[in-house]
Amino acid sequence: MPSSAAADVTRILVNGRSHPIEHADEPLLWVLRDELGLTGTHYGCGIGACGCCTVLVAGEPVRSCQVTAASVGERPVTTMEGLAERGPDGQVTALHPVQQAFLETPLQCGWCLPGHILCAVALLNRNPAPDEAAIAEAAQPNLCRCGGYNTIKAAVARAAELARSS
Repeated sequence: MPSSAAADVTRILVNGRSHPIEHADEPLLWVLRDELGLTGTHYGCGIGACGCCTVLVAGEPVRSCQVTAASVGERPVTTMEGLAERGPDGQVTALHPVQQAFLETPLQCGWCLPGHILCAVALLNRNPAPDEAAIAEAAQPNLCRCGGYNTIKAAVARAAELARSS
């Protein structure tokens, strides 16, 4: 019995919406960027070492260059674009506290920020009042080519303050 074209399409849940994808065997990074147009997830090294491509899968940080879209299955994926609140028209109505804190903090190039921001979101979901050691541990797996680690840690501390006050 021939298979239908619809049976060959895989679906993934990204930022609260189910999306059909055609290349389920490709890295999640490329599916997000190329098929879904979600360019907030950055390509960095391609080997999972830098963290620029980090997304949340079921709330946990995952290097999207190291997993296929199919391996995500039905677990929800959150990207940078999925953090902000949006109105019915799709326009951003409020930034996530972590996004707001990083926006308020002077950083350099920003290429690494998606990974740092999504790891900070995961940290604050587990621990809304992290100490300096917890913030440093959460930031540690991500590289910043500009060396902005102290500023990044300050932004995460500020995000915790903003989240607690909202």
